[in-house]
Amino acid sequence: MSNVLIIGNVHQDVYLRLDEQKNQFETGEGGIPWLDLSFDGSSHPYIKETRVYAGATVALEVLSRMGANAKIMGSLAEFKGGEIVPGEQEIKTTRYILSKENKITYLVPSVRENTPWVNPVDPVDWIFVDRSAKITPDFIKGLKGFLSMSSHTRLVVYAPKDMTEADRELVEMANLVFSDGLLTGTKYYGSVCQLSDHEIIFGDYKIIWSAENADLMTHLTLYSILAATIFGALLRGKTIEDSIMMGRDNALNSSLKGTATLEKLEEMLSVARSEEADTAMIAKTLMTPGKGILAADESGGSIHKKFENMRIPDDEEHRRDYRNIFFTTPDLEKYVSGVILFDETARQKADDGRDFVSFLTSKGIVAGIKVDQGLENFENSEEKYTKGLDGLPGRLAEYYKMGLRFCKWRSAFEIGPGRPSDMAIERNCNDLAKYARICQDAKMVPIVEPEVVYDGNYTIKQCADVTSKILDTLFDALNREKVRLDQCILKVNMILAGKQYPIPSSKEEVGRATAEVLRVHVPQSLAGVVFLSGGQTVVQATENLQEVTNNGPFPWPVTFSFARALQDPALTAWMGNNENADTAREAFRQRLIANADALQKR
Repeated sequence: MSNVLIIGNVHQDVYLRLDEQKNQFETGEGGIPWLDLSFDGSSHPYIKETRVYAGATVALEVLSRMGANAKIMGSLAEFKGGEIVPGEQEIKTTRYILSKENKITYLVPSVRENTPWVNPVDPVDWIFVDRSAKITPDFIKGLKGFLSMSSHTRLVVYAPKDMTEADRELVEMANLVFSDGLLTGTKYYGSVCQLSDHEIIFGDYKIIWSAENADLMTHLTLYSILAATIFGALLRGKTIEDSIMMGRDNALNSSLKGTATLEKLEEMLSVARSEEADTAMIAKTLMTPGKGILAADESGGSIHKKFENMRIPDDEEHRRDYRNIFFTTPDLEKYVSGVILFDETARQKADDGRDFVSFLTSKGIVAGIKVDQGLENFENSEEKYTKGLDGLPGRLAEYYKMGLRFCKWRSAFEIGPGRPSDMAIERNCNDLAKYARICQDAKMVPIVEPEVVYDGNYTIKQCADVTSKILDTLFDALNREKVRLDQCILKVNMILAGKQYPIPSSKEEVGRATAEVLRVHVPQSLAGVVFLSGGQTVVQATENLQEVTNNGPFPWPVTFSFARALQDPALTAWMGNNENADTAREAFRQRLIANADALQKR
């Protein structure tokens, strides 16, 4: 058991849940509510008061639960019987946290208490400087004197955003540094773990999380839990990746009543590892040999154009009936491993009353969801980027509860004079990588779709060159974001001349060029490659798929993920009239059979 001496200030947080009916809230700019706290003797009614010990006691509780022999320097506070027992006259600072609609703001003294140095009596293996500490030059002097006499003692430091010279000197001595700010202008020689409201980065490992999902706790408390848990897990011999996962889980599952027990953290880590294995299995299932992925995720604008051309009313009922044709096609599960849904479709029901997600899952088909929110022009540019990163973790959490297990995000690139620019490629590939990382942290398989738009005037060589550059940039970004490629699928265009180019590419040219680009620019560790049809005709997409197959085998599974190339014959047969539904299903089934056959080498 390691002896850990915690450096920090003990204080008390008083949570007051305001009575929103009796307090006169004003509305400021941007619709933000505010309350005039003039402290002129008038009272502000509150419904509930909760007092908790905070500051260095948070690290004391966490490290004690993790099995360390932890004490706070100069304090008699202890962790006994699952709670903090403070010493007499421990509290020097009280913070008032006001809560309204599950959001908090807090009032703190303008001057923080300095943290004094007190020479330890007992042996110390580690000194842990908590975020609550305020370091002074006198403290540094005392610490240096102690370390000179105790050479085996190692130092862990939480570096504040607004570092003083004393803080910088402390960081330079540390073996491990936690920080929620940038360590610019500071020399540091130990390992660094960077914390923020959205991610935890430690060396080569990164985990996406959201502080918004945590209980009503201040950032001081949340970050103290993160740092102390990660440090405690490392003391127990956990890997860096497991340690930051335990830190995230503790921050998200702690409450004002206390932090999670070691047993609970071990249980959550085991579940996370099991879910990671499940995610790998989902990726493998989606790439089942001989099966494809149906793209039934047309946005409102896309399906409106389809229906308008056929004079079909564009309402929710007709959109449900249209998708229902595909999902109820006989033997669908023989040819399709997964279906990409649109948000509206994922919430609609099949004829038997089950939601479409449950209906597909019962057939052994994995249900997925389009999560990007469409294209937007860059400022002062005709090039586009894809929206949807804001709020994505929360949306994925809901989709996971609905039974969806994979996602898709599309970025579009047009070939033309000066296009795509390096800026557009970098920005879109970086966003694809961030999306993929968020998906994997949400226990879902990401499909990344960088599409070179077919509707253009360019040669097959231009298509090959641009696609190659995009793929290189994308996989560089995926690697930077630490995306697990064995649990990630690439959805990509075939290599062919643009639709407006006067000389169409032959199927043989498409097969050879596509195979060559993929072999050179797609890592072997990827879970699989699926092709989009991208505006090709029904027959053209199938013939080109056959030629790509003929140029195999490849290091990864290859299949189709078509929308129009599978659906158009069915749409023409249906025409918005459910009396034609069976004819439409058969037309769809024939396209499934043809494309499944194209996955066999000829």
